[in-house]
Amino acid sequence: MTSSPFVTIVIPAYNAVDFLSDTIQSVLNQSYENWELLVVNDGSTDGTSALVNTYCELDHRIHLITKGNGGVSTARNLGIKKSKGELIAFLDSDDLWLKDKLSVHVDYMRSHPQIGLSFARVELIESNGETTNKLTNNIEENLEPQTFFYTNPTITTSNIVVRKSVFDNLQGFDESIQYSEDIDLLFRIAFQKKWIIQGIDQVLIQYRVHSSGLSSKLTKMEEGWVALMENAHRIAPQLVTKHYSAAHAAHLQYWAKQTLRLDMSPFTGVTFINRALISDWKSLHKKPKMIAIALLVYLRLVTFNMLKFNV
Repeated sequence: MTSSPFVTIVIPAYNAVDFLSDTIQSVLNQSYENWELLVVNDGSTDGTSALVNTYCELDHRIHLITKGNGGVSTARNLGIKKSKGELIAFLDSDDLWLKDKLSVHVDYMRSHPQIGLSFARVELIESNGETTNKLTNNIEENLEPQTFFYTNPTITTSNIVVRKSVFDNLQGFDESIQYSEDIDLLFRIAFQKKWIIQGIDQVLIQYRVHSSGLSSKLTKMEEGWVALMENAHRIAPQLVTKHYSAAHAAHLQYWAKQTLRLDMSPFTGVTFINRALISDWKSLHKKPKMIAIALLVYLRLVTFNMLKFNV
């Protein structure tokens, strides 16, 4: 092992004591060992600091950084600033890595120097850690800047491994954006066309899905997406104008689908799907998936929310 870590892992943590121990343990279980772990305590009021200090005493590669509460982007940016590794891997405080996560990414990015950011496929798990038996099929080829208006192929920031040199001109995450800060970063990297963003067709992440309070989160997700598009418009106005309506419809469709999956109010689902249909009605005939979701949403409404769907 060299004296300097090749990979810096950044975990932003705010009142994270419920899941953080399992998350840190998934780092300790990595088959690749030349890493440092920076846990950035973002003004927690629970036992987060004490928990991390316990791990710091057990392993010299783990370090606690404490700051006032400012949000995940401020925490990640501070971690980037303090990092020593050539690669930076982000991990949220409730997600888990499979044991070969870092090994696969390090080997891949060493053998593909043109890749600035890599990600993998994801397994979805319940809040209690049990598997949902669902794997994402999120590996796409030829990712273009506009791709990130429509979707986030990385699924979660816990999936991202990026060269530190990529941040030289990007100034890290935009601290004014919530819920789409990772997509904003991906768009800016893709728009520079200096680095390639590439997926690895292997499941390396377990992403914990929480259903509590999702109704309010869906609204905040839309606010974050709008902020993302406003930022993108300043960089690429013609690109945003061309794709805005269709991309907005795609997101509204996705949020409508989430109301079905999580058994939320059918009125919430109807609101999302109506807006999706209005936003991109001219190309509706090309989108059978949107039509299918719309029918399911309306069916739940007229049956007084008695029907359940596994979507």
